[in-house]
Amino acid sequence: MKNYICIPIISLCLILISPTKVFGYKYGLGSCLDQDKEQSIWSSIEKEDIDGFIFLGDNVYGDLASGKLSKMQRAYEIQKTKLPRWLMDDKEILAIWDDHDFGLNDGGGDYFYKKEAEKMFLNFWNISQSDPRRKREGIYFKQIKIIEGTVVEIIGLDTRYFRSKLKGKKNAYKQNTDLDATILGQDQWAWLDSSISNSSADVIVILSSIQILATNHPYEKWSNFPLERSRLLKLIADASKDKTIIAITGDRHKSGIYQNNNFVEITASSLNKSASKGIETDPLLIGKTYPIKNYGLLEIEPSKSQITISIHNKNGQTLDSKTINIH
Repeated sequence: MKNYICIPIISLCLILISPTKVFGYKYGLGSCLDQDKEQSIWSSIEKEDIDGFIFLGDNVYGDLASGKLSKMQRAYEIQKTKLPRWLMDDKEILAIWDDHDFGLNDGGGDYFYKKEAEKMFLNFWNISQSDPRRKREGIYFKQIKIIEGTVVEIIGLDTRYFRSKLKGKKNAYKQNTDLDATILGQDQWAWLDSSISNSSADVIVILSSIQILATNHPYEKWSNFPLERSRLLKLIADASKDKTIIAITGDRHKSGIYQNNNFVEITASSLNKSASKGIETDPLLIGKTYPIKNYGLLEIEPSKSQITISIHNKNGQTLDSKTINIH
């Protein structure tokens, strides 16, 4: 009788003292999602067992050449029926915008209907009425998340609402070196400076709709405003001395991984709109770009002291990945 009693007691003791498996946090990443095109890629993303999804802009295509928002309203209504319920009901959702859900192709701070577009964006993504985005101009935000005891700060930027005019012709933009030219605007810059400089986070994830590191291509990018880009890279470099900082971007209809010193950027684009298949190079590009339907993953695993970013095709096959050590 004693032997039979001891067996379950010993088993229980082993369970109590055995280490518990600790899981990190996994985000799906993507941009450029046309509400009028098929969205079969979600079936592959569902299999990744993500904890949340980050939408990086062009989350609908509602822009018109006139800037009017009649198409935007229709686009949101359609997209609401297209986004899978397992995603919208059960996962954490973070979102920033780019030009096609801002309201004007390649639009910036002079866009006439930007306040109305912002309200539509915030309503679609169910942003709380108490959220700071409801009380100020621009859809930039930040949030703190504790993952396995590690403090992760996610900073979403608004690269549209305050941006100065582009120079040059569409798809052949030139650098705007005017001293007062801006991407973020004065208020957002002050907020970003304070957020990063005063952050107590171990990891900072920056979300930008347009690419930060790429310089070679002629389309929209931070490099079109070189003074702004230099300011951002200096801010990141200074803060990277005691924390890990990565960036996630979209916009390009092609994906890729870029690196400048210890600062790594993944571009996750496009979910259902492929790009031209021309070869693209860049001094800071690691490997190559992928001009096909794709999604990204961001896996934060403090128990392994690492972050993994990866690019996957519409069938879930891994195309590229990089592991980053957490300081």
